[in-house]
Amino acid sequence: MMDTGKISLRPVTDADNAVLLDIYVSTRAQELATVPWNAEQKNAFVKMQFEAQTQHYKAEHPQAEHDLICLADVPVGRLYLDRQAERLHILDITVLPQHRNTGIGSFVLRQILDEASTSRKPVTIYVESFNPSVRLFERLGFQRDQETGLHFLMKWSAVR
Repeated sequence: MMDTGKISLRPVTDADNAVLLDIYVSTRAQELATVPWNAEQKNAFVKMQFEAQTQHYKAEHPQAEHDLICLADVPVGRLYLDRQAERLHILDITVLPQHRNTGIGSFVLRQILDEASTSRKPVTIYVESFNPSVRLFERLGFQRDQETGLHFLMKWSAVR
């Protein structure tokens, strides 16, 4: 069982760009395995996508907090969370593959749900319909609120 006392969040700094890129790359590995590109092409593509996502999040959610998820002070994931007046919106939560299914993501999400419950706000996140994490969100009480193309807007409500 995971020692949740070793899980923490810390704000991202400019010095974290390499680890953030590694975390992002882990989310695209399965997809990139299917394209006929060489390693250089894959690296260029994923770096471009990472930078585009980062700029998009900053532009669309300038108040969002960007944290590294750490296990015993070692980065194992990232969290983008936008605390809005009417809701908490998770832009992204990613745990590195070797740390998935250990309880780290669930622990971080439960902390967010506790905060939302206290403030009586819903929590939302867009999840790709084919993403295995849909099951995690459903186990935690999120429901599919909307479907847009390949994404579900999942919503957890403190008021049931």
